[in-house]
Amino acid sequence: MSHVTVIGAGIVGINCAVSLCKAGHQVTVIDRVPPGDGCSFGNAGILAPSASEPLAGPDTLLKVPGWLINPDSPLFIQWRHLPRLTPWLLKYAWAGMFGDLKAAGAAINPIMAPCIELYTQLAAEAGAPELISHTGGLYVYESEKKFKAARASFLRRRDYGYDFTTLDFNQIQEREPTLSKIYKWGYWVDDYGHVTNPKRLVDTLADYARSLGATIELAEVLDIQTGPDGPTALVTDQGTRPLDKLVIAAGAFSHQLSAKLGDKVPLETERGYHVMIKNPGAVPSIPVMDSDIKAWITPMEEGLRCAGTVELASLDAPENHHRAEVLLRLAKRMVPTLNADDYSVWMGRRPTLPDSIPVIGPATKVANVFYAFGHQHVGLMGAPATANLISELVSGRNPNRDISAYRADRF
Repeated sequence: MSHVTVIGAGIVGINCAVSLCKAGHQVTVIDRVPPGDGCSFGNAGILAPSASEPLAGPDTLLKVPGWLINPDSPLFIQWRHLPRLTPWLLKYAWAGMFGDLKAAGAAINPIMAPCIELYTQLAAEAGAPELISHTGGLYVYESEKKFKAARASFLRRRDYGYDFTTLDFNQIQEREPTLSKIYKWGYWVDDYGHVTNPKRLVDTLADYARSLGATIELAEVLDIQTGPDGPTALVTDQGTRPLDKLVIAAGAFSHQLSAKLGDKVPLETERGYHVMIKNPGAVPSIPVMDSDIKAWITPMEEGLRCAGTVELASLDAPENHHRAEVLLRLAKRMVPTLNADDYSVWMGRRPTLPDSIPVIGPATKVANVFYAFGHQHVGLMGAPATANLISELVSGRNPNRDISAYRADRF
């Protein structure tokens, strides 16, 4: 078998390392930060096999103008970055209004559907089964109008064999009595689970990869040296590393590397925030989404995490503390008895493509390079299935399904 270098030690890159090691490859993972210290550190921890809808759609796009004038809304754009963002926003709007949303969902679903099954197996193999909790998930609404409008989205889950249950006020309170009484309507989705500590999950899988023979190095990739048959070496701040085969799984930075290889992918930085509340007191036992703000509260080992919303800016833009304040206020509103005296805030950069479909597969201009990036909100969920596809491709095996929807040159 070959030697494979993986750029990126987030949840996607580490899953790739595990899968490649299992296939018999020698693996080196390179990242400028330790495993899980990037975007994978701060997600909401949600495992949602049935949540396969693309981010853009006519219903969503109609809400955007109202969101943009409300600083507390699910979407915020730092306006000084608008000139640079405009080409991506136009592609995003086109995909939502004129793209084949059913085909996009069909492409997203196969990498989402097995997430709980695959993580349950991986966590058990790595010696930490308690990291995966299959609890279900709850969407709650203050407005009956918005509750009814969301029903079509939940009905579409039945296309993939999933179902849901509607809940009234009494059923919501019976299931989760710590929730505020402002929520009168809800949807219960039984197939959901969650990760009890996303950072520890990455660390645990990184240790598992090492036990399978992988090496993980801290280094910043500066350039890729290329010969007639493809890349031959990585230039890093720690020296030059020779290459046999290369997997690019560097999250929001991946398009900068793919562009060096001739694949210009319209990847944008979709910034997300979280507030981690320690010693919160009595809280819901399951993940709950407030469907106005589009943010989750998730019970975790370290307390209660409130995570979500979208901010479009740039990779190097400073944190917007107001977005974290919105989440803290939301958590207090959702759980009126919440003890929020001790909390921390975080911002991460989610790699998002206009059609919501990740890039998974071989580079189009050079040999011996494979891409695994652009998973937007579903990087945690899509990582194990993505890794299995990458392992098959690197090993020279044809996947048992069509993966053309993930190609890098589709734009």
